[in-house]
Amino acid sequence: MTSAMSAVDTLAKAISEQAAGSPRLLVAISGPPASGKSTLAEALERELVARGVPTSVLPMDGFHMDNAVLEERGRLARKGAPDTFDVRGLIDIVRAVRAGGEVLVPVFDRSRELAIAAARTIPAGPRIVLAEGNYLLLEDEPWSALAPLFDLTVMIAPPADELRRRLEARWRGFGLGEAEVAAKVEQNDLPNGRLVLSRSRKADFVFGDN
Repeated sequence: MTSAMSAVDTLAKAISEQAAGSPRLLVAISGPPASGKSTLAEALERELVARGVPTSVLPMDGFHMDNAVLEERGRLARKGAPDTFDVRGLIDIVRAVRAGGEVLVPVFDRSRELAIAAARTIPAGPRIVLAEGNYLLLEDEPWSALAPLFDLTVMIAPPADELRRRLEARWRGFGLGEAEVAAKVEQNDLPNGRLVLSRSRKADFVFGDN
């Protein structure tokens, strides 16, 4: 398996080379829930900034539909599935980021299960933007409209046992009991993860562990 450090080094080198002379480079970092997308994006951001390459992170989780909307639609138990995101809003934001200029983006507060509007700024000017989220490479509509917006793509695919361990640890960390943890992992997170791995287009870089 590829270590987190070697993944960061490999990607930082590739991105720096591809970004030379480019006003803005968009990178998609995808993978199942708890695969380490956010961790990789944040480490990569730090490394690129240290190399003098301005970089920002754009998290897909900020586009979760609100719980009230999901409850209306009978989809609250499946929060995190592809149809529980504001995909049109995400596509519009990614297009705005691609065009340049300052863009305000939402951020998801997992402790409150709430998306906060305009909580992060993607500054104007030449820079790398690392978009991270489960379905950025999904081949199904409407997600497939994102494909032409990215210059470089990354998939993280940890082994099934490791993914399960991380998911269970995540929910225990939020104080859920074992029955609740099992329900979330088995009935929602793992099915979503399998969808990501089976229905995403081939990425430029694939890492088995982060």
